[in-house]
Amino acid sequence: MGKSYWRLDRLAMVLVLACLVVAVIAIVSAWFIQLVLGIAPCPLCLEQRLSYYAGIPIAGLLLVLLRDGRRRLLIKPLLLLLMLCFAFGAGLGLYHAGIEWALWAGPTDCSGQLAPMAGAGDLLAQLDKVKVIRCDQVAFRLLGQSLAVWNLLVAGAVTVMAAIAWRAEMSRDHGSSSLSQ
Repeated sequence: MGKSYWRLDRLAMVLVLACLVVAVIAIVSAWFIQLVLGIAPCPLCLEQRLSYYAGIPIAGLLLVLLRDGRRRLLIKPLLLLLMLCFAFGAGLGLYHAGIEWALWAGPTDCSGQLAPMAGAGDLLAQLDKVKVIRCDQVAFRLLGQSLAVWNLLVAGAVTVMAAIAWRAEMSRDHGSSSLSQ
């Protein structure tokens, strides 16, 4: 019985560590593409990063709690929160990819028609102030896919890993060894 608990604890810890590593690589890659390659993100790209900004500290805290073994009551809710953070990010990735593929309309601030101007002088003044990065046009592709698609895949994978870790914790608390066999 003790051995199966150890396996479930170990499984949750390895999965949370994988979530943390994958999330850090993803956000550092996004910063690299923006800062080093000079490809500016659109508003939806920036919103997709929110799940990483919230999820990375949660995963770090979970690693500490799983290693420590105390405060077990916090682990399951934090795993659920980690799942929700990245499920939200995957959902935004799907929404953004759908906009890029013209499956549905995007937000008016970064896709669709431009707002009418009063005159040519207003247009020139506005162009000097703002550079609109469009959500419906792919600015960068990696292995043939847009970064929205990659975010969908990465955030989706982190969501699945967090869900498996949560299930391992649920099984551990209920004495089931179905995941450890």
